[in-house]
Amino acid sequence: MTVRRPTRAPGRADTATPRPVAPPAPVGRRRFAELTGSWRAALRIARRESRRSRRRTALVLAMIAMPVAALAFLAASYDMAELTPQERVDRRLGVADAQLQWIANVPVEQDEWGEGWYTRDGAPPAKVSAAQLTALLGPGSRVTEVRPHVPLTLRGPNRDEVVDGRVLDLTDPLARGLVRFRAGRAPQQPGEVAVSPRALRRLDLRLGHAVAAADGSRAYTVVGVVEFPDDLGPVVALHPGAVPSTGPEPDGVWLADVPGTVDEALVSRLNDSGVVVTARHQVGSATGADRTWLGSVMGDNPNDLSTGVLIAGLGLLEVVLLVGPAFAVGVRRRRRDLALVAVAGGDAAQLRRVVLADGVVLGVLGAAAGLLVGVGAAFAGRPLMEQYVFSARFGGYRCWPSALVLLGGVAVLAGVLAALAPAWTAARQDVSAGLAGRRTPAKSPGRWLALGLALVVGGAGLAAFGATRTSPAVVLTGLILGELGLVCCTPTLLGVLARLGRVLPLAPRIALRDASRNRAAAAPAICAVMAAVASSVALGGYLASDGARDARAYRPALPTGHVMVNPVGSAGQPTLAQITAAARDQLGVGAVAPVQTPSCGAGHTGYCDIAPVLPLTRACPWQPDVPLPAAQRQQARADPRCQISEADYFGGYVEPGVDDGTALPLLTGVDPATTAAATAVLHAGGVVVTDPRYLHDGLVTVRVSEVEAGSDRPVTVHDLPGYALPRATGQSRLLLSAAAARQLDLSWSQTGWVIGTTTPPDEEQQARFAAVLRPFGTLALSAENGGAPRDVSPLLLLLAAAAGLITVGAAGIATALAAAEGRAELTTLAAVGAAPAVRRLLAICQAGVIAGLGSLLGIVAGLGTAAIVLVSVNRQYASDWPVSDPYPFLVPWPALGVLVLVPVVAMLGAGLFTRARLPIERRLD
Repeated sequence: MTVRRPTRAPGRADTATPRPVAPPAPVGRRRFAELTGSWRAALRIARRESRRSRRRTALVLAMIAMPVAALAFLAASYDMAELTPQERVDRRLGVADAQLQWIANVPVEQDEWGEGWYTRDGAPPAKVSAAQLTALLGPGSRVTEVRPHVPLTLRGPNRDEVVDGRVLDLTDPLARGLVRFRAGRAPQQPGEVAVSPRALRRLDLRLGHAVAAADGSRAYTVVGVVEFPDDLGPVVALHPGAVPSTGPEPDGVWLADVPGTVDEALVSRLNDSGVVVTARHQVGSATGADRTWLGSVMGDNPNDLSTGVLIAGLGLLEVVLLVGPAFAVGVRRRRRDLALVAVAGGDAAQLRRVVLADGVVLGVLGAAAGLLVGVGAAFAGRPLMEQYVFSARFGGYRCWPSALVLLGGVAVLAGVLAALAPAWTAARQDVSAGLAGRRTPAKSPGRWLALGLALVVGGAGLAAFGATRTSPAVVLTGLILGELGLVCCTPTLLGVLARLGRVLPLAPRIALRDASRNRAAAAPAICAVMAAVASSVALGGYLASDGARDARAYRPALPTGHVMVNPVGSAGQPTLAQITAAARDQLGVGAVAPVQTPSCGAGHTGYCDIAPVLPLTRACPWQPDVPLPAAQRQQARADPRCQISEADYFGGYVEPGVDDGTALPLLTGVDPATTAAATAVLHAGGVVVTDPRYLHDGLVTVRVSEVEAGSDRPVTVHDLPGYALPRATGQSRLLLSAAAARQLDLSWSQTGWVIGTTTPPDEEQQARFAAVLRPFGTLALSAENGGAPRDVSPLLLLLAAAAGLITVGAAGIATALAAAEGRAELTTLAAVGAAPAVRRLLAICQAGVIAGLGSLLGIVAGLGTAAIVLVSVNRQYASDWPVSDPYPFLVPWPALGVLVLVPVVAMLGAGLFTRARLPIERRLD
């Protein structure tokens, strides 16, 4: 093929054809492309580095993934436990078309699912029958009644067991759809029952066994084992003939089967008759808003939401502090690579992106691993959570995607924040020192110390302000600011301690020097320990003080160890001799006395109020339930007549009784001499009071009035000879003699027995005592333990154990990273002839520096926080009236004891898992 060139005109040069030049790209687009390329390269470097440093990567992934997995497990479990409206309706209806509840004899208004209703007035119908409901539903319909809550007490192997009884006909297919049969058949007659698996275990029964009611009125034969999906606890299904309906049943519902569909017209017709309808499918338009995950977890209260967010922030800070040392060590080991990036033209921003990309990559991997593990564990552990935590079957398998996305974002944020300080340090390192492998001397600028002190002071003030306003969110904000301030101060503190370590032996001196030189790794670990310990000590101190305050405000009903026995119902009751014999055999005591209670007598329908009256000269002129201005509150606090605690004002009921001195020592716990003097007054026709303020001139004014019996009923007031017990224990009482009761036109009857014991009987003794008296009737026992029932010691120990676990973990991580970083120093020690045990001793000292210093700072910060909160709360209540008991400042010694031992455990663990042999490296020529 011949190629011909085009001819050119004579005298013209042969020039190249000009190519079109592309216009320059916009500045914004060019910068975005540069930023994208820089991040892409940084992420590739981070991915390569994560593969090269597998141990450090695994450590960071574990610390990020574990809290994410725990929260994902809780989120997925909660989402499965929270039934949708359709699932709730399916569980309530079974195979029925609708559930009906006749609540009033006037029209009602309801929501689309029948879960909420409203009526202006009207009373419930006397007794609803199946014929009435089928007449409302129309021909071809059928209903069956279900009574979901019937109190039932059965005899167990060792004691009486209270179970939840449900009355329904399980032979009817409509009711049968509410349960799942595990074994046996449905009860077909009143003497047969079906029980849940937990009730079967608690009552120690088998199919075909008999179980009796606690009062011995009847016995039932177990013919089936069933499971109610909405309640996996001890439930007993009763035949309708076992508990006949005698009147209105407020909780009773009816399951209906209709020939057609339950449409809006049928629901409207039933609502007009006072019947609330729950249909299989939604009727009407939805009125409620969809659930949002924050609202469902935190509720509608903004304070609860803010408190939850701040608690999550504390957890995020803890994760960042634990992960931070790993990133700091990684940056130091990569300082030559980062210096090469700077030599190749990388600026400070690009160096920061290289380090931050580590946080992004590890955060994404940790979030993915945590979410997969958490959701998988929630699905696998679903039966256990249903049985032992929620006590109900879950709905469908779901995992709450919005919450999981948020958890993943928080995990990535934790990784980025943990890498933030090392990234800033890497961008400021000396390039020449990095290329030569030299360390840059650690510096702690004075501005960080000033900022830290300012944050500590500001956080303390904010926490005090929040305590005066009773705002947990403000208190938590102050606590977070204070902890951030201590984080800023810790590097300077390490530098000071390193200078003081010159007088220490070799191993602790090297440990302090390494902690000071590697502040970027040691300071976050110390701060993580400090934050965990401070939170535990502060909360423990408040709980201990609150428990002591409750114990001081507690007013016992009886002397410590004494037991009150009251018959339940109007059936037969034991005699005094039978009570005494049972107390002697089962409780080891024989001091028993009957308790007599006065009343206004026959023909009186209202409540009979029998109480002593304070003399006018001793009565406080202000009423505790009436709000007072500040000036009058101050006057009331200064008035001697009003110097009574808040508990005495609002719990100042005086219990009346009739006695001849027999029950007096058992009810009040007074000594024999006082008992003799009080008994003499009772024999003389007087009265005895346990509060000396009611006694005036040897008399006690007693008022008898009938409440809610009409305004024309007279009030009886008498001055009777009286005696005041000087030191009585238990409920404030007014004991009348028989003559005094007759003078007041009162009658009395026996309402129980009081038993005097030296020590409170335990549950086993009370169960045996009740079992002996079971043939004589049902009895209620109340034993006085002598103090507030709440014991915060287990909670304090749990908090201390959680803080101790974080302390040991942080110390172990920091020690392992320091050992990996200080391999060259260990080689130098081996070269100069150091003993092999020096390495183990050095690891022990390094763990001691991290755990000991962090625990010490945490204890001081926690006690200071607790003191600030308690003092602020006490100042808030200092001007209140009635006078509130102040919060005492108590040190949570159980928690402190555990936290003091934790550094020792961390040091022993470091010594145990550290090899004593020093590394030896040889140069190959």
